[in-house]
Amino acid sequence: MVDMLERSSAATIADPSRIHVEGMMARAVVEDARERTASFLGVRPREVVFTSGATESIATATWGAVRRATDRGVMPHVVHGAVEHSAVRRSSELFTTSARGHVTVVGVDRTGRVDVDAFIDALGPDTALAHVQIGNHEVGTRQPVAEIVAACRERDVLVHVDATHAVGRLPLDIGALDADLVSMGSHEFGGPPAVGVLVVRLGLRLEPLLMGGEQERARRAGTEDVPGLAALCVTLDALTPERLDTESGCSRRYCAEMEERLTAIDGIAVLGAVDPLDRLPHLLCLSIDGVEPQGVVLGLDQRGIAAHSGSSCASEDLEPSPVLEAMGVDAHRSLRLSVGWSTTPDDIDAVCRTLPEVVAGLRALAG
Repeated sequence: MVDMLERSSAATIADPSRIHVEGMMARAVVEDARERTASFLGVRPREVVFTSGATESIATATWGAVRRATDRGVMPHVVHGAVEHSAVRRSSELFTTSARGHVTVVGVDRTGRVDVDAFIDALGPDTALAHVQIGNHEVGTRQPVAEIVAACRERDVLVHVDATHAVGRLPLDIGALDADLVSMGSHEFGGPPAVGVLVVRLGLRLEPLLMGGEQERARRAGTEDVPGLAALCVTLDALTPERLDTESGCSRRYCAEMEERLTAIDGIAVLGAVDPLDRLPHLLCLSIDGVEPQGVVLGLDQRGIAAHSGSSCASEDLEPSPVLEAMGVDAHRSLRLSVGWSTTPDDIDAVCRTLPEVVAGLRALAG
């Protein structure tokens, strides 16, 4: 007979759809993760669908809403702000185009905040889905989610909220948002990569993006990532309300210190909302005049500091940011700094000492 301890270890790679011991143990891990995720988000366990990440969650929400409209004989219309993540922008364009529908992209102001009135005016009887993010993934600007969700509710329009960069960073009650669909990825709040969540309002039935088996109550085919979900449980256990409050406040203080010290340098300014309380607590996006961003990123990297420039979705080619372009600011010379649970005061001091040296050196080389 196989030792039960060995079977328990084997359960982390077993198929949770099977009825042998290892499979049942794996199923227990999956459902425990579902319960904990639901409790953390303030939703019902049956509303939680596990995916491979936020990108898949967003694509699933978009695909399902578009198919729902076409099944009703409507050429689907999707509305979203100009600063939404590329996963929202590209899936919306792809799925609506294939269904002979169209997308309305709503403009934003120079801080990256969507025009609420224009957004609401864009909603119509053919609108299959409206997308809105809680906070922007590049400049941190928080969006008027409550107003947009309420407007969609009044007009019987499905609304998807991208909570990816806000969950685990701010105290949130996802259930209280009253949205139809909410997406997120666990790696953004310290969980494992390739584990995502799509919250689907109870009673809403959408055609799945991934077809095949009947996993996730026939809402997402494919064997669940049991080891990833076990790791997610560990993360959620650590993210107590007290710790979340502490980390959120600490992140805001760190970003405030960087903002104060770095904007004292000539030619460096903050991009995004002016009031830090109108931004996500862990992101600081800076414009830097007179230097190319590649040089800044590489100069910081040589000194042990990881930063980023350009689109948050782009690779090392540092493409200009569509978010900054939509805001009407310089999309070619930005630097994005983020802090998290492992950040220390020494890290902040190192950035604030090193960035001026790097920028000054690059400006001197440029003549």
